[in-house]
Amino acid sequence: MCDGFELCINNLHAAEMYDIYITGSNAFLLSSDLATLFTGRTFEIQVYPFSFAEYVHYFELTDQYTAFDNYMLEGGMSGSYLYKEREDKYDYIENVFDTLILRDIRQKYKIKSPVLMVQISQFLMDNVSNLTSARSITDTFTSNKDKINHKTVGNYLNYLCNAFAFYKFRRYDIKGKKYLTFNDKYYLSDHTFRYAKLGTKNLDSGRVIENIVAMELLRRGYEVYVGILYKKEIDFVALKRSEKIYIQVSDNITLSETFQREVDPLLKIKDAYPKMVIARTRNPEYQYEGVKIVDVADWLLGN
Repeated sequence: MCDGFELCINNLHAAEMYDIYITGSNAFLLSSDLATLFTGRTFEIQVYPFSFAEYVHYFELTDQYTAFDNYMLEGGMSGSYLYKEREDKYDYIENVFDTLILRDIRQKYKIKSPVLMVQISQFLMDNVSNLTSARSITDTFTSNKDKINHKTVGNYLNYLCNAFAFYKFRRYDIKGKKYLTFNDKYYLSDHTFRYAKLGTKNLDSGRVIENIVAMELLRRGYEVYVGILYKKEIDFVALKRSEKIYIQVSDNITLSETFQREVDPLLKIKDAYPKMVIARTRNPEYQYEGVKIVDVADWLLGN
């Protein structure tokens, strides 16, 4: 917050005696800001909320399936682990979102309509894993007689993503091998922001598991897209150099029609890259016509 602080940092850096780590508010200290201040001298380290593996390690848990059920409700915001009651945890998580994300965004970008910013963030929380665009959000709010335009909504979406409240996943046409420029998906940096802000009456386990898998893929260094093939959706196409994985995510695949709905789009992909369904099976990994069926807790733990 001191004008010219980068001059002091550059002086320390020039001494070649120190490892220097710069941290700050999500919204106030963006990586793009650092790149401007310290041209060619910075390397960004992505820091995420606790993964499921870190959660299990932290609490020294042995029953991974029960642990995952709890992780779905408690999430990875490690500051909340200090509180014993779940409502106290959610109060803390809600305060983190309101104070460290929305407040800082309002101050940095001089937001003229903070109420709209809150409404957009809550809309995204309620529509995690749904295809979304600035125009569709604008249309939804306009139908409720709110006067906004899609450019303002688009700016607010960018602010929320720049502050790492949400991550935007673009769509990828698998057959045409091209990126699509409309209707993206947005995932929360931690799924429990949704519960803390909107309550737990509608747990919507399938979407929450999809959010958890999305964030884990980012932790593992993948570039992640939403796949489209013959108008069918593949939840994730994960890329890393020459590696590619097609992934479907579901809560429960015990019903045969649900299982087929998840597997069929993968079977239509003709290339030889790995294909996987991640779900709460509570069973060891097995294969169906070349598609791996993996329990989500096992996959998150790297088993």
